Amino acid sequence: MRAAQPRALVLVSVCACAHDNCFARNSHTYLDLDSGHDFDTQVVVKVNAVEVLTAQLRSPRWTHEHVAMGTNTDPYQRAEGRYALMPGIIRALADSGTPFNILTKGTVLSRDLPLLAAVGADVPVGLGVSVALADRTLQRSLEPGTASPQARLELVRKITDAGLPCGVFVAPVLPGLTDSIERLDELLAAIAEAGATGVTVLPLHLRPGAREWFAAWLSREHPELVPSYRQIYARGSDADIRYRRWLGRRVGPLLRRHGLAPKDAKEPRTEATWPEGSLVSIPEQAAPVHQEQLELL
Repeated sequence: MRAAQPRALVLVSVCACAHDNCFARNSHTYLDLDSGHDFDTQVVVKVNAVEVLTAQLRSPRWTHEHVAMGTNTDPYQRAEGRYALMPGIIRALADSGTPFNILTKGTVLSRDLPLLAAVGADVPVGLGVSVALADRTLQRSLEPGTASPQARLELVRKITDAGLPCGVFVAPVLPGLTDSIERLDELLAAIAEAGATGVTVLPLHLRPGAREWFAAWLSREHPELVPSYRQIYARGSDADIRYRRWLGRRVGPLLRRHGLAPKDAKEPRTEATWPEGSLVSIPEQAAPVHQEQLELL
């Protein structure tokens, strides 16, 4: 296994956020549930996650690879507030000497900051927060059930105030909705003010399962944008390379303006990497972001 490909630990089998562009929608079908109504209403919690993980970490076959949590579904969605599985998972990983990172949209993580700060003295811990946009009205429409942008920015502040690193994913950037200079500048300024240690900007990724639901949302809420989306996503799940390059040229100066450009970047990178602080113990330049692996975004 290559070190640059972190393993994913799934805490909850499905996501309770119900946003229309969620990559994880299609994974619901693995449980013989549909990616529409069932995804929006049925949450399956692995209540024995701590016990199963602890047993796996004790196996002589475990070689302490980096573990990534939150790449498929959010470990800090609302169900975690009830079941409180993450403290046991964090302790199990730390006790076994396993480095880990967490990617989340959920402010429940703030509950575990004292624990994360404590175990960070023993194993490398990386934290990443997804903040896609600053517009609260658009966020309610696109991501119902998730924490507000302001709450997520406050989470970034709490993480860094606790002495922990926090990389931010500005993802997904929505063509025609959140990719203007004004909106990106506003969001990146707020992220910098919150103390983020790094930022990665990613355009919307539309894999099958999410694509159909997002298309329905777009047709309903912003029908004037449908033709441009058909053009940008004509070739598949990824935005057209021309759009990605255009977005990179737009974002670069803004990242530099707010002191968020990678410190070691001597020239523009051709592919996105994990933001500094979100993936520790593995050099960020050696860990490109593969959106197919980041279902949360």
